[in-house]
Amino acid sequence: MLGPQSAAMENRSRVLVLTADPELAHVARTAVADAQVDLALAANGLADAGNVESGGAAVLVVDLDAGRPEDVTSLQRLVARLERRTAIIVVAQTFTHDLARRLLQLRIADFLVKPVAPIDLARACARVAQPTPAAEPTEAQIHTFLPAAGGVGVTTLAIQTALLLLRGGARNAASTCLIDLDFQHGACADYLDLEPRLDLGEIEPRPERLDHQLLEVMLSHHSSGLALIAAPNRPAEMRSFDAKVVTRLLDLASSRFEHVVIDMPRVWFSWTDNVLVGSNMLLVVTEATVPGLRHARNLVSAIKERLGAAAQPRVVVNRFEQRWFGPGLRRAEIKQALGDAFAGTIPNNYRLVREAIDRGVPLEDINPKNNVAAELRKLINPRHPAVPAPAQGGASRIVPDLLRARGGAA
Repeated sequence: MLGPQSAAMENRSRVLVLTADPELAHVARTAVADAQVDLALAANGLADAGNVESGGAAVLVVDLDAGRPEDVTSLQRLVARLERRTAIIVVAQTFTHDLARRLLQLRIADFLVKPVAPIDLARACARVAQPTPAAEPTEAQIHTFLPAAGGVGVTTLAIQTALLLLRGGARNAASTCLIDLDFQHGACADYLDLEPRLDLGEIEPRPERLDHQLLEVMLSHHSSGLALIAAPNRPAEMRSFDAKVVTRLLDLASSRFEHVVIDMPRVWFSWTDNVLVGSNMLLVVTEATVPGLRHARNLVSAIKERLGAAAQPRVVVNRFEQRWFGPGLRRAEIKQALGDAFAGTIPNNYRLVREAIDRGVPLEDINPKNNVAAELRKLINPRHPAVPAPAQGGASRIVPDLLRARGGAA
């Protein structure tokens, strides 16, 4: 039984599959086995494309050999003839940037790479067969994570926050999108073991071409249901993309999803102001060291000076270890140093986080009651605010020294 994804396909009249591959035909039969769907198979694949009419089909699945120019030509003619009356999903043996560019140009609703699991095909069909909502679009709640220094774990916190929001969001659709805006060193796709699909080179010349259909093509989908927008890393290229590209991308995502979580780069770009101002929750991530707190205070001050009341940054101290005896900052000292900007701390649980990253799964799949997810949940849910730990003894000399190094008391 395929579960909710198959149920979402109920009352759809028809799914038409063009494939000469017996294995893909079997996958298609399995994918719709529990749904009230009329499945039709064209056993000659794209060779039958000239005779194909949508016939009321909600979805057309096309088995494409991208290495055959005649297959690509047949797909182009098929798309032109159907005039976007039917959502098309392309299944290919491999995925390349050239293929992605062609699919973007043809406005293909989604694509899958072989071997395809029945559940993945069922989800893709259910997703693209959804009718356009008649209700007015609602804006997403945007959670933005901004690193105060390098290596503070901002990507891990962004991913786990997105997964927590997903589990608390809409039940019948993918409600949460994670967007990696670090185009040079972004790691979200690697952490989730996904293929990044955002082709910036294709959309940058004409940002206005970016619409909801193209957005669907650029989404990568995690097995949890989380949607990801990420571009392939370009570590040797340091360039700033047109702010219109990022703004258009975020506008579409915020109208499509209930929650949007953004992993920001440390470098400030021309579009950074717009992202920070548009965020419902802006979290600056740092670590529990004196330099880390200094960086966070400097960044919070810079944001307030630059954006004023339009942005309200809060500081999250990651990998915090409460030590009653011995060296290290205590929570009361951190709170005193950061003042009103202090949002909370995230415990240091290196073994758990490392296993989650290596497996590409939520922390709660490894340990449902883990302390990292518990503290993150308190941060993103204001109805359950974090409870400050009681101060132990007098404050150390570290906090006053830190404040003096900043040029004055808080």
